[in-house]
Amino acid sequence: MSTTLNVYHGTDVQQDEAADICMTENCVHASSELLYNLHPDYKNIDPCTDFEELVCGGWRDRHDLRPDQGDAFTGTIMQENSQTLLRHILEAPYPAQSVHSPFSPRNLDAFGSSTDKENFEKLKDAYDACLNEDTIKQLGVAPLLDIINETSKHFSSGDVSSAVLFALKTGQSSLISAGTGADDKDPDTVVVSVSAPWSVGLPAKELYEDKKIVAKYQDTAAQVFAALQNHVSLQSADASALVELEGKIAAATPDAEDRNDVTKYYNPMSLKDADALAPELKLSEILKDLVPSKYKLDRVIVMAPKYLKDISKLLSDTPKETLHTYFLWKTIQAFSPYVEADAVTPILRLRNELSGQDPDTKPERWRKCVSHVDSGLGWILSRFFVEKAFSAEAKAFGDQIVSDIKDQFIETLKVTDWMDKEVIDLAISKVHNIVQKIGYPDKSPNILDPETLKNYYAPVTINSTTYFSNAISILRNEITQEWSALGKPVDRDQWDMTVPTVNAYYNPPGNEIVFPAGIMQFPVFDVNVPQYLSYGAFGSVSGHELSHAFDSTGRHYDQNGNFTDWWTEKTVENFKKRAECFVDQYANFTVDGPDDKPLHVNGRLTLGENIADAGGLGAAFKAWKKRAAEKPNQDLPGLDFFSQEQLFFVNYANWWCGKTRKETAIQRIYLDPHAPKFARILGTMANSRDFRESFQCKDKEPVCELW
Repeated sequence: MSTTLNVYHGTDVQQDEAADICMTENCVHASSELLYNLHPDYKNIDPCTDFEELVCGGWRDRHDLRPDQGDAFTGTIMQENSQTLLRHILEAPYPAQSVHSPFSPRNLDAFGSSTDKENFEKLKDAYDACLNEDTIKQLGVAPLLDIINETSKHFSSGDVSSAVLFALKTGQSSLISAGTGADDKDPDTVVVSVSAPWSVGLPAKELYEDKKIVAKYQDTAAQVFAALQNHVSLQSADASALVELEGKIAAATPDAEDRNDVTKYYNPMSLKDADALAPELKLSEILKDLVPSKYKLDRVIVMAPKYLKDISKLLSDTPKETLHTYFLWKTIQAFSPYVEADAVTPILRLRNELSGQDPDTKPERWRKCVSHVDSGLGWILSRFFVEKAFSAEAKAFGDQIVSDIKDQFIETLKVTDWMDKEVIDLAISKVHNIVQKIGYPDKSPNILDPETLKNYYAPVTINSTTYFSNAISILRNEITQEWSALGKPVDRDQWDMTVPTVNAYYNPPGNEIVFPAGIMQFPVFDVNVPQYLSYGAFGSVSGHELSHAFDSTGRHYDQNGNFTDWWTEKTVENFKKRAECFVDQYANFTVDGPDDKPLHVNGRLTLGENIADAGGLGAAFKAWKKRAAEKPNQDLPGLDFFSQEQLFFVNYANWWCGKTRKETAIQRIYLDPHAPKFARILGTMANSRDFRESFQCKDKEPVCELW
């Protein structure tokens, strides 16, 4: 590493010794990527006030949103690269799959086996059925009409409970959501939970307050009803009454920030008490039909008791005909993406308009079909992705980064002055206990074992010509698997994201951080470039997920994943005071809202993510500095304007470079617990003492600070 004198504003970094520059293909590629993404006039932009423009100005010039995209960022480009690779896998003949990379963590005996080939053919059949638009168009709305008629039969006697149960069994969003998962207060036990629907009809409850959008939505429903009325019992469907009902349901649902607040949603009840909240639903009957036959259900977590009470009154006050229309509309919305017919085109058009996209645009068919296979047969697809895109060396480097982050977070905890000593000791124990899952699962299922994968997807029926029925089979299997977990210990080896996914997560009851191989790709992660790039981007993502263990939600869970009060009252008060700074800081960021009025970021909804961004960046920087002190990094060609410390932050921000359509940005403000991408750069840099010192900002003090 060269010794540098950083005279940042207006002059290049001066070097007093010959630089050790990495000139490998990987380094030249990385340097080129960063240079193209920088603003053309980056040397004259003040990083302390407009770092997002400095890092991302060139990115915006080089990237246009496709007509079918509401937004895109560096992670989107990575996801598209993964999709392209998956397309090549799915469109290649099977023998091509057996060409191994030299570092692949493969099961040599399994590749080329008859079972492996059988699994691949299942993938191919699902993909080919989705690609076969001619057959899908010939069928038209016929498959959709069949499931609409099933819905109608379930409501024929006015039985709301039967209609809700059918919706739950087929993956539809109706009056309630129900599922299984770890009990927050007993994380080794699987429990049933019931909540308000995650989506009512329009993407966000706030949109029901926009008269123009509501009118478009009502017109959309009326058009679809008119197109289908000769086929199913929609002659009496009243779009106006339907949308009015949905608006009332939406108003009753919890606000977005309350959905993530465990102190509000953890409400364990007996079945009798849950039934009493909304007698019309017959909740106990619904749940007993969903659980395994030998499982005795006597307790449920009701995540929104007030919502159920409000729905009870709403059901009593709503005519049967309107409720019937509502359930039919939920079925149409849920399954219209699986048909190609003019009758349901208005749904697609409105969905596009609400995201600011061209009304008639569609993603390229292969993209839709890759996503279909990834969501439905994802672990088989993950197997072939790992073989092509992830090495043993990459897995080891990922483990190193995450372990380094944990070590640095512990060091930070040791000197945190606002936490009581006893809380710090427990917090350190919690970090030690965090399970790190890197790359891909080798249990539950073991994706390297073809026989395990075959058995895992045995219940899924796939035919190369029946796209709609394939989708139904996939949905039913996912639901059956979820409910079959009852009566067994929580499966701590399970992953909630497939391997090609460009994302990561922290699971509080499991006290685990999970990083699929999809996010461990260039430019976020690369074994073969100077480590400040991978620590700056992937390291910060790692630290972000770890920091969730101590954010506004994660802090409620102890080292074993139990939801409990393990912080002292004084520590809680100190946390809240510091957290309020983040709430106020991010509420100052705005996007263009309806009628071009500024729409402020919800600082409370995004609090956990903003805390995690700040904590993750700090831990990653310290982790890299410790590694660099042991083994200096090389410089990158063409970037001598920046020090290595500065490039750490440049690559962090590079991850968040993006574009968003106005309408999509508005939806995100209402729903997304993450702040807009630009705010995740500007806010996080403002909260980083290391950034301010690296760029010699006049004010070195962070705006808000926890860790």
